Amino acid sequence: MDKIKIGIAIVFAALSFFFGVYYAADQTSQSSQTTNFELPEYNTSVTSSDDVPIRTLRDFNNAIVSIAERTNPTVVTITTTQTVRVRQQSPFGLFFDDPRFNREREFQRSGLGSGVIVSADGYIITNNHVIDNADEIRVILFDGDELDAEIVGTDPASDIAVLKVSSSSLSAVPMGNSDDIRVGEMVLAIGSPLDQQFAHTVSKGIVSASGRSTLGLNMYENYIQTDAAINPGNSGGALINLDGELIGINTAIASRSGGNQGIGFAIPVNMVRNVMEALITDGRVARGFLGINFGGEVDRTMARVLGLERARGFLVGDVVPEGPAADAGIREGDVILRLNGSEVRNWTDFRVEVGNMSPGTVVELEIFRDGERTTLPVTLGELDTGTMAGTYAPSQRDTEEIREALGFDVENLTDSVRRQLNLGDTVSGVVVTSINQTSRAYRQGLRQFDVISQVADVSISSSEQFFVTVGSLISSEADAALLRVNRQGRNVFIAIEL
Repeated sequence: MDKIKIGIAIVFAALSFFFGVYYAADQTSQSSQTTNFELPEYNTSVTSSDDVPIRTLRDFNNAIVSIAERTNPTVVTITTTQTVRVRQQSPFGLFFDDPRFNREREFQRSGLGSGVIVSADGYIITNNHVIDNADEIRVILFDGDELDAEIVGTDPASDIAVLKVSSSSLSAVPMGNSDDIRVGEMVLAIGSPLDQQFAHTVSKGIVSASGRSTLGLNMYENYIQTDAAINPGNSGGALINLDGELIGINTAIASRSGGNQGIGFAIPVNMVRNVMEALITDGRVARGFLGINFGGEVDRTMARVLGLERARGFLVGDVVPEGPAADAGIREGDVILRLNGSEVRNWTDFRVEVGNMSPGTVVELEIFRDGERTTLPVTLGELDTGTMAGTYAPSQRDTEEIREALGFDVENLTDSVRRQLNLGDTVSGVVVTSINQTSRAYRQGLRQFDVISQVADVSISSSEQFFVTVGSLISSEADAALLRVNRQGRNVFIAIEL
């Protein structure tokens, strides 16, 4: 990606990645069906930083200490285990078709992450990739007590998961308003980086940017960027403002080394809250649907041709017949300039904002057509999430076009390839058999004989599944994707453009 320099990988900040936990291919939100859940009773008691007089450096120090002391008990450590079955073949199994020489073995994979308590009655927010595919989830509180956690619901498209523990007297963090954050304001990041012995680590930084998208981590991205130290294991932890409020859930880092380099990303709390309440009340997240396809960004040349005074917005491509946009009068070739009065920066941000709205929401779109501006009200429909769950089936011609666009080819990981690359039985995925050295993927760090085990948050087991997954991302207008790659027994992460 242009915004992420060559050689920098975007890495989910959950230590479970480094323990080899694989994540589900389903992009649809899911909820536990065994328990009826009610919306949490949020903590609304907030001590504003404006109420604390700061006259000396010691006053400032004490204010930061006070915020850390109040919020640290609301952050938990999450440990996960997953039972994995692997078929082991002895050398004799190559010559004799005898089950005695081909036995299945079980072993445990472990993972580590963080979470945030948002209600005294036991609701906890974390990242989906922290708990995905886990057989057992344990929550370790600030005082060291351990509790079993139940999954209330998950939404892989936003990487949010809601857990519930049996307790009625937990310390809960007050939730802020992430729409009010300002670049430069001070924040604290709290979580369990690297290992349980570092639980409840507090780091300090600022909000470096907001509205970060096109990182290729999830379908719906609107990250807060911070330079507060975030490391593997911090995923699901809290980003706190100076009022002691939760403003984000720490999720990922951009790093050359896999550790903190001052570029961390958190999901805004407003998005988190909306997803959480939808999972609790409905068991799924219903997303807004407009019914248009991307027709191209408006650059300076196109703006001059169209008669726009400056380059902004994007062109509408295909309009879904009888969809919300078509019913509102939007046509192919229209330029969308504003959404609810706010200027549209690009297609990706626009798509994310619409997707985060509820079906039935009425939005106002300012469009440019035939030299004139007009505003049209559109009632959003509901997005069919099946198109994001790997249902795209590319034809042979599509597959060839995807290969050519990516600049590399992959094949199934056979036993012969495993022996040649000296890979263990636990490694799964597809192997890069050839790569064009002038391709963007090569410039981003992908190499021949790398084994791709995951695309976005979809675990890959065959070349067919690889092309289906990439094709699904392309068809949903994703700009980039994060690859989990095994290289000579070591896991690395590479973001490639699509």
